[in-house]
Amino acid sequence: MNTEEVSSSIIFEDDFFLIANKPSGIAAQEDKSEDHSFFHLLTEYCDGNLFLVHRLDRPTSGIMIFAKSKKSAAYYSSLLGTSKIEKTYLAAVNKAPDSKEGVLNHYLFHDSKLRKSFVTNKKNKQAKLASLFYKTIDQSEHYCLLEIKLSSGRFHQIRSQLSAIGSPIKGDVKYGARRSNKDRSINLHSSKLTFPFQHTEESISVNASVPNEPLWSAFAVNNPLILQNNYEIWKNKT
Repeated sequence: MNTEEVSSSIIFEDDFFLIANKPSGIAAQEDKSEDHSFFHLLTEYCDGNLFLVHRLDRPTSGIMIFAKSKKSAAYYSSLLGTSKIEKTYLAAVNKAPDSKEGVLNHYLFHDSKLRKSFVTNKKNKQAKLASLFYKTIDQSEHYCLLEIKLSSGRFHQIRSQLSAIGSPIKGDVKYGARRSNKDRSINLHSSKLTFPFQHTEESISVNASVPNEPLWSAFAVNNPLILQNNYEIWKNKT
């Protein structure tokens, strides 16, 4: 990413945090590769300290939060996995789920060596409950567009749960897709994030545009809002 691309990825920024739209194919943070991470690029651009609050898989695109202090990082980290923060994703799958909408509940076992989550039918010390709500919002001749809201934040949760019902995400060969995308991305996008501010009685809702890619663009014909980077702030009700 060049300087202009890094700048255009930033959706919102204030004195406490920064929200940006990560492209697919870029690591969220430094890894074993020698590639510059999204975190590194934003830190250089901002010429100051940033703190990683949460992560996205390399092949996944969408919203990421970066805090500007340890105190802010701790606050936003504390919101993750609670009802105070709402995360919405878009996923394109080849096979539509049997129902147009529904709740998926699975126990997931995270194999750290394989860096993969496996669905198990039994609860045990190593398997944790994962829950999500999905809704079909569009369908083309070959693909189905799902909107997904998470009730938990497990490793590769969306990827493994959709695979478990026979609807792997396009390009996600790790979880059962027939073929990979040419750029090694998968059609999973963190599209919306809503949460309360730390220092005011306000909340923010942020939308991140989908990548400029043929399938996403096809779905945007009926869903033009998925092409927008924007945010809305409102005062919380007392």
